[in-house]
Amino acid sequence: MLAGAAGNFVEWYEFGVYGCFATVIAERFFTPAAAGPDPAAPLLAAYASFAVAFFFRPAGALLFGRLADRAGRRPALVLVIALMTLATTLIGLLPDRATAGAAAPWLLVLLRAVQGLCAGGEFGGAVALMTEHAPPGRRGRYGAWQSFTVALGLLAGAGAAALTASLLSPAALSGWGWRIPFLLALPLGLTALGLRTALPGPRTRTSAPDPASAPDPASAPDPASAPGIGTVRAVVLGVGRIMGWSAAGYTFLVVLPSYLQSTLGASFREALIATTLANLGFAASILPAGRLSDRVGRRPVMLAGALAVALCALPFLRLLRDPDAAATAKAAALLAAGATVGLLAGPGPAMLAEMFPSSVRCTGLGLAYALANAVFSGCAGLIVTALTAATGDPDVPAYYAGGLCALSALALAGLRGDDHRGPLR
Repeated sequence: MLAGAAGNFVEWYEFGVYGCFATVIAERFFTPAAAGPDPAAPLLAAYASFAVAFFFRPAGALLFGRLADRAGRRPALVLVIALMTLATTLIGLLPDRATAGAAAPWLLVLLRAVQGLCAGGEFGGAVALMTEHAPPGRRGRYGAWQSFTVALGLLAGAGAAALTASLLSPAALSGWGWRIPFLLALPLGLTALGLRTALPGPRTRTSAPDPASAPDPASAPDPASAPGIGTVRAVVLGVGRIMGWSAAGYTFLVVLPSYLQSTLGASFREALIATTLANLGFAASILPAGRLSDRVGRRPVMLAGALAVALCALPFLRLLRDPDAAATAKAAALLAAGATVGLLAGPGPAMLAEMFPSSVRCTGLGLAYALANAVFSGCAGLIVTALTAATGDPDVPAYYAGGLCALSALALAGLRGDDHRGPLR
């Protein structure tokens, strides 16, 4: 469990740090003169580099997923955490535009691409490792640890950014202080690497399933045809089931700091506090949601989360903008917004693992997750910032997260109620 979860923590720690420092990175690497007269252009460029990593995820899911399915889970997991740690550390050492000129943003994009490849391979291998070693009836709980360490990583990233911002002056933070949280990824990554190299030979097969409890062919491919049209169909269906999770997670947990600063005029510290509260709500609900899904099934828990976001996203943002609303009400709303995303993230990994046989599990679930994140998470900051600037409508994030969760609810409604009871194939 520790070996599987440690890499997720390091990966999402970096993504959390990058999201919190998006405005600083825009200033240091993407200047208005290079980006054009639009004052929003540098931030858009910073989010574009954020999105680049997500569009390399599907390639990483295929590359490292096939390695994990053929050679075992351990070699792939060791390789991805080593490369991810190296790329994150190099971002902390990267010269900015004032020093390296036009090469600086391109070097940043290159390192983000490496991170994207690694992140694409991380999810499939880690979730397969956790769910395949879960005791009977506990796949939801074990798989939820993947999402829980995502929350811990985002919290650690936001916390490191907030602590750095509180200890340094604005000038020092913008000049060199932003590098410190990125450099902290080195000892974290080395610890995760040590845990993974100590793993015993990874399991790539699970016990034979009970035919009476075999998953519905409509929701998972036949092992005999994998990797074929059944696997492709399962990947597409998996994307539909988690796209709301992807969109809501990044809108409420990662994009929120920059949105609060650029749209509502919040200070950097206020935005970080708000993001930390949302991530606390997210972290608090993940493990209970995973355990609940082992009892009642994946469908009711994930449907509840998707519908909650669809119905409450707009009132949530309007409450944050209300100058007369009490601070306690806003804090409660931030905690609740994060908790609704946790209802999706807790059962999500086990739900995806149950859709694929062991021979293509890492590749299939990793690819579904990577595609959903590339399209609906990596572009979240870019889409929200661009549409808000173009329309002047501050409710754009609510339309984005709520609309995609409504569509995701339709896909989740097709889940079988007993998929969580049978063994993995």
